[in-house]
Amino acid sequence: MAKSMLMVMTSHELMGDTGNKTGMWLEEFASPYYAFKDAGYSITLASPMGGQVPIDPNSLSDDAMTDDAMRYTKDEVARSAVASTIPLEDVQADEFDAVFYPGGHGPLWDLSDNAHSIKLIEDMIAAEKPVAAVCHAPIVLKDVKSPDGKFLVEGKSVTGFSNSEEAAMELTDVVPYLVEDELVIKGGNYESADDFAVKVCTDGLLVTGQNPPSSRPAAEALMKLLG
Repeated sequence: MAKSMLMVMTSHELMGDTGNKTGMWLEEFASPYYAFKDAGYSITLASPMGGQVPIDPNSLSDDAMTDDAMRYTKDEVARSAVASTIPLEDVQADEFDAVFYPGGHGPLWDLSDNAHSIKLIEDMIAAEKPVAAVCHAPIVLKDVKSPDGKFLVEGKSVTGFSNSEEAAMELTDVVPYLVEDELVIKGGNYESADDFAVKVCTDGLLVTGQNPPSSRPAAEALMKLLG
């Protein structure tokens, strides 16, 4: 029987009060999506509001268009799925074998403190199912508790978009949270590679990736946990 993968994306499309657009970073969706699809997984897409997931326009620029991102632009089935995600509140952990959160700056606003997302991850971990998040999406872990009542990331090796990467984007003062700081505050053993180099941490059921180039390696690490 095919493994069932849930991918949870942002519904948020404004970068603070800058007037600029944000959303999901396309590579961080497309690379894992095709890793799962090509491995024969069934994939369900969800977002806080359901419907169309906003895509960060910067992730559509020429230098951001990886092979997987290009494949997405020509894939009507995938584009249709991203346009018609199910509302996160309608998702149950027992329906899936694993969950993957792509990043982009959007999750910093609408998935960081989302009660449905927190409960989903807590239910997945309690059921001993793996959870992965990449780039800005590890912010979804900041208030998640493990079954023993401690913060899930406490004492665990984790990564996510680094403070120096956020500074390189000149967004340190715009974003509501810095991923690195929040993971450290909650007791995570934060690790990072050089800016925009590949870094993935696997600790127990938790897989985290640092940045866009880490998204496919994070997906592969998650599939390895699933066997």
